[in-house]
Amino acid sequence: MRRWLLWAPLAAFAVLAGLVAYNLRPTDTTIRSRLVGKPLPEFSLPASVSGKAGLSDAAFRDGKPKLLNVFASWCVPCVAEAPKLLRLKEAGADIRAVAIRDRSADVQRFLAENGDPYAAVGDDPTSQVQLALGSSGVPETFVIDGKGIIRAQHIGDIRDDDVPALLRALEQAR
Repeated sequence: MRRWLLWAPLAAFAVLAGLVAYNLRPTDTTIRSRLVGKPLPEFSLPASVSGKAGLSDAAFRDGKPKLLNVFASWCVPCVAEAPKLLRLKEAGADIRAVAIRDRSADVQRFLAENGDPYAAVGDDPTSQVQLALGSSGVPETFVIDGKGIIRAQHIGDIRDDDVPALLRALEQAR
């Protein structure tokens, strides 16, 4: 019995440490960009693939909200996201893209294999535009209002339950 009492303080400490650790976990895991509510940074990118326009910040100031998707052909989550982007396009979303650190032939192949929801795809070979947007990885999607103001940022691949939220965000950006 005495031996058991020697371990009681350690057991009590472990339980207490577990409770503290559990209560320290964040309850809101949303990452809020510093750029939400601010204008898109100025940029002008050449076309990443033939037959599509390049991309500049001016394309987002025509009075219509758009999605700006940052992706790459070598990005595995981008492949998983592709059907959701097609659903968004079918629902009326105007989607523009920035292809980062990619080759034109690879982007063309990616679009042929996974579908092409994009009205324009700009080539960002050094990730300058990606970094100016505050994007840290791919895929990442921004909701831009018709004045070129970033209204929302979606980090990571778009999943089925994200599609309605992005459509609502586009509607709110009108």
